[in-house]
Amino acid sequence: MSHAIVYQLYYAFAERGFSVLRFNFRGVGRSQGVYDNGPGELSDAASALDWLQVYNQDTRQCWIAGPTFGAWIGMQLLMRRPEITGFVSISPPANLYDFSFLAPCPASGLMVSGEKDRVIPVQSVNDLVGKLKTQKGIHVDHKVIPGANHFFDDHMDVLIKTVGDYVDRRMAEME
Repeated sequence: MSHAIVYQLYYAFAERGFSVLRFNFRGVGRSQGVYDNGPGELSDAASALDWLQVYNQDTRQCWIAGPTFGAWIGMQLLMRRPEITGFVSISPPANLYDFSFLAPCPASGLMVSGEKDRVIPVQSVNDLVGKLKTQKGIHVDHKVIPGANHFFDDHMDVLIKTVGDYVDRRMAEME
């Protein structure tokens, strides 16, 4: 939860009036437990969302956002939680994990890649977006940040502006 991308996403949503929660998956940092290859981490994310919803029962929008492995877990949570209205997936690991569960994708969202990402190649994310079957009225955008690597070093401002512009546009459409 201390990663620069997670930190910046947190503030991007908080600045827009969202109640936001950052958390570590099991076994990361000082959290308890051990890495579980996905099932346990999905449970962690669901528990975090449950906790947030207890304190925000009257919210009109619910979004998920995360980078890489967190993007993969977030997309699985999206499929299980119909109250999620939007998502931001930064460098979703389409070349490392199976995303076929996104059929159809139940909410509109944004996937972002770094043009020079050597861990998650742009083409793998582009292929994923192309394969997504979406419901009527659902759109998945894919933005590529020129010159950015996997960690968006020296491109964090462009990444967060891209995310902020997308969220602002979607929020305006939902009003």
